[in-house]
Amino acid sequence: MVKQWFKSGSPWIWMTGGAVSISLISVLGLLAMIAWKGLSFFWPSEVVQLELQGSVAKQTVIGEVYDRELVAKSRIEATGVDLSDYDKEQLERLLIKTGNREYVDLDFRWVLETDITSRTTPAELAVFERSKNGNFYGYVEQVIKDGEVITDNKIEELYDLVDRAVDLNGQALDLQNGEIGHINYELERLRLKEKAYQLDNELTDERVAELAQARAELRAEYTVLEKQLFALRKAAKRDQVTVKDMRGEVVTLPLYQVLDVWFPNDMGFFAKLGHYFVQLGKFVSDDPREANTEGGVFPAIFGTVFMVLLMAVIVTPFGVVAAIYLHEYAAKNAITKMIRIAVINLAGVPSIVYGVFGLGFFVYMLGGSIDQLFYPESSPSPVFGTPGVIWSALTLAILTLPVVIVSTEEGLSRIPSTVRHGSLALGATKAETLWRIIIPMASPAIMTGLILAVARAAGEVAPLMLVGVVKMAPTLPLDGNFPYIHLDRKFMHLGFHIYDVGFQSPNVEAARPLVYATAFLLVSVIIALNITAIGIRNHLREKFRALEH
Repeated sequence: MVKQWFKSGSPWIWMTGGAVSISLISVLGLLAMIAWKGLSFFWPSEVVQLELQGSVAKQTVIGEVYDRELVAKSRIEATGVDLSDYDKEQLERLLIKTGNREYVDLDFRWVLETDITSRTTPAELAVFERSKNGNFYGYVEQVIKDGEVITDNKIEELYDLVDRAVDLNGQALDLQNGEIGHINYELERLRLKEKAYQLDNELTDERVAELAQARAELRAEYTVLEKQLFALRKAAKRDQVTVKDMRGEVVTLPLYQVLDVWFPNDMGFFAKLGHYFVQLGKFVSDDPREANTEGGVFPAIFGTVFMVLLMAVIVTPFGVVAAIYLHEYAAKNAITKMIRIAVINLAGVPSIVYGVFGLGFFVYMLGGSIDQLFYPESSPSPVFGTPGVIWSALTLAILTLPVVIVSTEEGLSRIPSTVRHGSLALGATKAETLWRIIIPMASPAIMTGLILAVARAAGEVAPLMLVGVVKMAPTLPLDGNFPYIHLDRKFMHLGFHIYDVGFQSPNVEAARPLVYATAFLLVSVIIALNITAIGIRNHLREKFRALEH
């Protein structure tokens, strides 16, 4: 009976189905774990006040409970802690984020449950998110507006003053990166223009006067904007708040360094929910701070999407043309077979090898040649002879090229030969048949190859570390300065951001939730890109379905 059951093939069907189910559950479980650990980071946790005494001197600790774990009693006793009065084999210890980085040795510390004599969550405890030195925890003592202490409704006034300081800082940053940055960019272009005239022996007196006039106009405009910038910064520094910290000391915080303030122990569910989405929005739209351990990841999101789209624009025509030649025009001989085998084997080359190739060929050879031919005035500073987003896109285009070629060839091979013969019999040329019949029918397969290429390119990090990605990019590849798209600039990438925050951060405990949040964001970006490509593929499939009949 069992023998017949095995011979029927049913066990293999069940085993295959089970393996697929386990794989799906594993992937979904992993995504759920990343999502939970990453997204829960933005929920406003309660701030606890702990009174400690025992293995440590009597003291007060204020902060957020970041983690907790059970440890063996013997392990703690091995460190010299006396636990003779504790009768259990294990005890709990809490990881507390105490913040106030400039006043304590570490902004994270472990606390043994045996040392906690009391635990409270006072409603008056405030959390200050700052642009430098991380969060600050404490009790609001005084709110000082333009040198005067606010006596009535000081908390409501504090919210207004923080909003005012954030708005002024935002205006100053926009001015600095926008109009002032544009003037600096134009001054640099004038300098290079003058140097180019010198190299060509074309720097006449008229051109010197013309350049001087342009510089004078830009500097006059710069002086006006500089005064506006200083006025905004001075206005933002007007107000302060004094806070009593866990040492009992009163500390003055200038409000121009405060980005947000909230009282998590006094917040209801809907207030916490609103605060959660605000923090989530900041994470997606803000620039990183504090060596990437604070702030948002917008430059990394932009860099990832921009580089992947650029790669898709490069790899699609090359892959499709190569596949059409191999399938439609190349002779069926040993050389063609070897080329196909080589293309397939290219997909198995380690990605770091592509990075080394991109650095040597694209950056040093091709980029260096472009600099010598078109940008001699920039020497010795390289323009294209240094890692940049265009070289990253080209490197990943070569890395993903086999995927597009193989997928397109499979699509072409599924089109019946009778379709080609029918078109040719009606008088169409081979080129017309390809352009009007074959390529539209193969377009869903082309999109499938592009989807696979995008999925792989978005997750690659190793080659990008050699050809363009950096920890902190000062500017985006896209801005308001001519020629608006700067393919020579370095960029940030979500995958590299995860590596940098997780393994290069000086503050591992603070960085851990950001690693999960960024990983979930990277998966979301890849899924969004793939859904877009799948939507286009399905649209093309429906559009050209009539050609198949």
